[in-house]
Amino acid sequence: MHLIFVRQIGTLLHVKMSLISQSVLLNERKGNKLDTEVADAVVDDEVQEVDLIEEIKLKKSKKRSVKTDDFSQKKKKKSKNSIDMDVSLNEKAQEIEQEKMKRRQSKNASKEKAQKDAEEKMKSLESSLFGVIYNPLEFGKEFNADGKKQVKADAPLFFMDKSTSNEMIVYEEELHAMAAEDTNKEERKPAWIDEEEERTEVNIIRMNRLRKLRKEANEQVISGTDYISRLRAQHAKLNPGTEWANVDGKNAHESDFDEDSYDESGVTIAHGYEDAEANDFLRSNDDLVIKSNTKLLPGLLEYSRMVNANAEEPSNGPINSVQFHRNGQLLLTAGLDRRIRFFQVDGKRNPQIQSIFIEDCPVHKASFLPNGSEVILSGRRKFFYSIDLVKAAASKIGPLTGREEKSLEAFEVSPDSNTIAFIGNEGYILLVSSRTKELIGTLKMNGSARCLAFADGGQQLLSGGGDGHVYHWDLRTRRCIHKGTDDGSIGGSALCASQDSSMFASGSASGIVNVYKREEFLGGKQKPLKTIENLTTMVDHMKFNHDSQILAMISRVSKNGLKLVHIPSYNVFSNYPPTRSSIQYPRCLDFSPGGGFMTVGNAAGKVFLYKLHHYQNA
Repeated sequence: MHLIFVRQIGTLLHVKMSLISQSVLLNERKGNKLDTEVADAVVDDEVQEVDLIEEIKLKKSKKRSVKTDDFSQKKKKKSKNSIDMDVSLNEKAQEIEQEKMKRRQSKNASKEKAQKDAEEKMKSLESSLFGVIYNPLEFGKEFNADGKKQVKADAPLFFMDKSTSNEMIVYEEELHAMAAEDTNKEERKPAWIDEEEERTEVNIIRMNRLRKLRKEANEQVISGTDYISRLRAQHAKLNPGTEWANVDGKNAHESDFDEDSYDESGVTIAHGYEDAEANDFLRSNDDLVIKSNTKLLPGLLEYSRMVNANAEEPSNGPINSVQFHRNGQLLLTAGLDRRIRFFQVDGKRNPQIQSIFIEDCPVHKASFLPNGSEVILSGRRKFFYSIDLVKAAASKIGPLTGREEKSLEAFEVSPDSNTIAFIGNEGYILLVSSRTKELIGTLKMNGSARCLAFADGGQQLLSGGGDGHVYHWDLRTRRCIHKGTDDGSIGGSALCASQDSSMFASGSASGIVNVYKREEFLGGKQKPLKTIENLTTMVDHMKFNHDSQILAMISRVSKNGLKLVHIPSYNVFSNYPPTRSSIQYPRCLDFSPGGGFMTVGNAAGKVFLYKLHHYQNA
């Protein structure tokens, strides 16, 4: 039993040992397999790590390339943006400049509009105060309150103008209507033609009564045809037709008018021939058209005396100033009765518009500012007055700061309305601003100052006085640019310059008037173009008309002491002053802006009004 048990234990041990060896083998195998797996895993890990590193490097390289690409793109974008910014800046600069230009243009346009509105407002206010005075007066035309031609529905197309030597106006529309009515009529031809007329020559200078037929001053011989046509024109102008000689037999009483007529174009139609063919007048070469640009001829002056300008209210004292407003219809009169009056000049009634009484200043001189907005007046006082035409109010100004002048009676206003020059004491000339009415400067002559005249649109001032010299002052620098001796003068008493400043005239205490060409005088040539000796007493006032074809000279101490000189012949018109009527003692004179009217104020308080037929506009 015991042996059997030992044997069983030995088998069990043997089995156990075999099992242990098998497990050892199995463990070894498992360990080898695990090592191989671990090695494989390590290798795989290393491969994966290498792949990961390469992938990371690839990603980094890609990122770098992307960054470089982004940087290049950003750089390109920046360069493009800089270019775009430069272009946009240039465009903005151009837009700013354009906006500035637009603003300037808008400012200029607004300024011009404001100026126009102010002028229109002033005109409307003045018109409300003074009536219709802002329409240039053309002889033969009438206007309503709105400044338009006044034509009623049932009114004829013409009207009487008693201011034109009993002549009436025939409008151009009527001539066309007459021409249209007569289109079916045959053309009128002369019954016969004299061939001798072409060969005949007539000397119109030899006989005094034929000199009025001249068209030019130096014209002497004309053909027979021209002579006949001019005689017919003169006859039609001077002699009215008769009722029984009417061409179509119509009764002249059908018309309400008895005077001759002028067309707007200047065609003269005698009474009784109104229904004749209009084409006959327009086709003929008769001297029926009065041209405004023709030169004024010397010898006789064609004029008519109208109703006195101040007939509605004559002055109670001597008239010292008369002046037309720039519109040609408003007239200013002032004198020692301390009243300044305004009249609307039409040649028929000349109604008074306004009268202003200046209590403490007998007026020695009154003048419009050239812009037409104000009147400056003064007397033998150390102050002066400014009258606002819109408000019709007078403002007292002075005495001037730092000056001791007791009289500011003599002054001149510059054409640009900026400066008023007063004559002061001891050769001083006082320059006053027309805007602020303050003293802005002084000029000093060697002798006493007696007369002033502006030239070059107000940039230069001429002065004369007791030393017999004529001074030229530049008002921009306020220095004397030239001083010349007035030929034969012992003392200057009056000065005036033409509107274009090409000529000036100097009058002296002896009555001699010298006419100079200003450029030659400034160049050193002191010999006058003409010395006029028709006055024998002191020259107090002189005036050129608007086109410098007439020079007026006045001596206040001489009866009928007024002479009108033709320029450039420098001959005095022989038929003025009129011999039948006396202008007594003239004191002042003025021409209307268009030359059609001339006014003369005298010591008796009257203002004579004349129409000069050579000029068509007032």
